[in-house]
Amino acid sequence: MAESKLQALAGHENADDYVRTYVPKGRWSDTWSLFKSNFVKFVIINVITLVFFVPIAAIIYLRIAAVAGLATVYPFSANVGLSVYTPSTVGMAERLTLSTDIIFYALLIPAALIAAVGLAGGMYSVKKMINAHGEFSVKGYFHGVKVCYFNALLPTVLIAVFMFASLIISDWAAMEIAYGGSAAGPVAAKVCIIIATVLVGMFCMWLYAVGISYKVKLKYLFKNSFVLLIGTVIQSIFMIGFALIPVWLLVIGIYVQFFLVIGLIFLIFLGFSFLMLSWMAYTQWVFDSFITPAVVSEKQAARAKMTPKQLEQERLEEARSEARDLLAAGKSELASKPISPIDLESSLFLVPARFTRADVKAAADGRKKVEGEVSAYFEEHKNDARYVEYNKLFAEREKSLNSTDKKGKKKKISSDNLLH
Repeated sequence: MAESKLQALAGHENADDYVRTYVPKGRWSDTWSLFKSNFVKFVIINVITLVFFVPIAAIIYLRIAAVAGLATVYPFSANVGLSVYTPSTVGMAERLTLSTDIIFYALLIPAALIAAVGLAGGMYSVKKMINAHGEFSVKGYFHGVKVCYFNALLPTVLIAVFMFASLIISDWAAMEIAYGGSAAGPVAAKVCIIIATVLVGMFCMWLYAVGISYKVKLKYLFKNSFVLLIGTVIQSIFMIGFALIPVWLLVIGIYVQFFLVIGLIFLIFLGFSFLMLSWMAYTQWVFDSFITPAVVSEKQAARAKMTPKQLEQERLEEARSEARDLLAAGKSELASKPISPIDLESSLFLVPARFTRADVKAAADGRKKVEGEVSAYFEEHKNDARYVEYNKLFAEREKSLNSTDKKGKKKKISSDNLLH
């Protein structure tokens, strides 16, 4: 794969409402742990996504009902009284199926506009859970719709168009063969459109992955998706087949009723979530292999969500903690006031073994310069929290600790002998 072509994606991750954290385990073990520990969240994502596929399910159901109705009420033969007239029914069933499919399956294209809402929110939420270790909210789901809808709409409509073309050409081929025409042309057209639909479907899966994961222009969305598909074609075929397990269960269920029940239950509760988790985890692994990820530690991720007030409070707590640690070792001049760090460029002038008056003057001037820098550093940092808290703790302890002199009178313990 041309790795350099993908570097344009680096730094453009689509992560507006979360910070990606480091994966302590391998990608796949982490994905399995994520699935087990966030099972309910994946069910919620699946149910919300499924709602946006109701129009597609309704279209398919109405199409099946319409075809079944035509099969029962259409007058394939009629008694006209004195004799029975039986019209030719050659190709009639195929022609009716074609006309019905044109009407109903054409509706899949506008229904894809609604389905894209669920895919955008669902894939973004799953991606967020993968990169932020289980972080999910319904608000975040619809934030994903806001930022990813257009990128999810393109592949969804593209798949719908090719699926429509594949179904209609298949119906047309069946009708032509039923009428007794040459089967070569229709069969070739059917095979070509099915192959084209499969290839476009694979390409669209990468369009989803790149569009959900990165903020890129349309030209780069298509270019990078194509490069990733070509560079990982074998792995992509395997992972798409694995991710579509819910679909395979339904296909097997057409012939075995038991698998149909299992497939429907799986689809309702986990079908979409399983598909999105499998594919987004795999594509994230591919992205990490060719693009340097912008990963932070979990502590950094938590800090990124803090308000300025919370960050200031954390800074003060760290200063207090540092002061308490130093208190345990006793008060020190080195810790109670700021001391300028050594700067080699400002170091004292070294007088050589044989020196002149100019060398002595240079050494004196260098010393004054260093003294000025030390004083300036002290004035700049003397009110820092670490020094204020440190001296405050000693002052409080100095007030609270008392001793008694030889006459039995209480004597205040100074900070110099505070630990004696």
